[in-house]
Amino acid sequence: MDKFYVASCVFTEEYPALSKKICDYVRKKSVPIIRCCVDKYKVAEFEQRMPEIYRDEWRAIKHFEKFPAGSEMISLCHNCAAIFEERHPEILRKSLWEFIWDDKSFSYADFGGEAITIQDCWRQKENFAEQEAVRELLRRMNFKIVELPENHERTKFCGYSLYQPQPPRNPKLAPKRFLYGAQGLFQEHTPEQKKSLMQEHCSQIQTEKIVAYCHYCIRGLKLGGAKVYHLAELLFEGADPL
Repeated sequence: MDKFYVASCVFTEEYPALSKKICDYVRKKSVPIIRCCVDKYKVAEFEQRMPEIYRDEWRAIKHFEKFPAGSEMISLCHNCAAIFEERHPEILRKSLWEFIWDDKSFSYADFGGEAITIQDCWRQKENFAEQEAVRELLRRMNFKIVELPENHERTKFCGYSLYQPQPPRNPKLAPKRFLYGAQGLFQEHTPEQKKSLMQEHCSQIQTEKIVAYCHYCIRGLKLGGAKVYHLAELLFEGADPL
């Protein structure tokens, strides 16, 4: 089966060094990489927004490629996954976390039984395979997992991204998720309202640290004052990234 990895323009802009580590790992597994889930989408804009130290390497990655039916797309971006699910149903989908779970040679840091809360994401709330992989990887890193009341398919959280207008492309490319499944969401809120909503959400966290696997969730948790880690940081950087 052909596999390919979507590096994610938005994730890479926010975590360029981490994205490079993930791409290096994926390349060692002989998996080709593309940048984006949509052909010709803001190519030059995202190139310019990359840090200069990584810009040339990012430009060297093919922006988009059409893969044959039955190929498997690997991603860590829930937007990319949602768009591929609806726009390219002939392509199979697997999260990066499932891919790592299947890798018998992956080396895990040991966090000594530390308790950490998991934040699931609204954008992939029904993706139980991804959710189970996330929890298994945390167990392999020797974390004690703490669940929020609204977890798995019950989650309504994706940071403050749900409290502001979404990019116009999303409901066009993935209407089941971002149009018909998003009634009442993506309405304008003031910065003060967003911060208050995020603080209210974070007030339920009972552990010192929380882990998320969505960059939009991370933004919201940070705004709410939580000590939050991206799962990829724990897997590829090990030591405390904050």
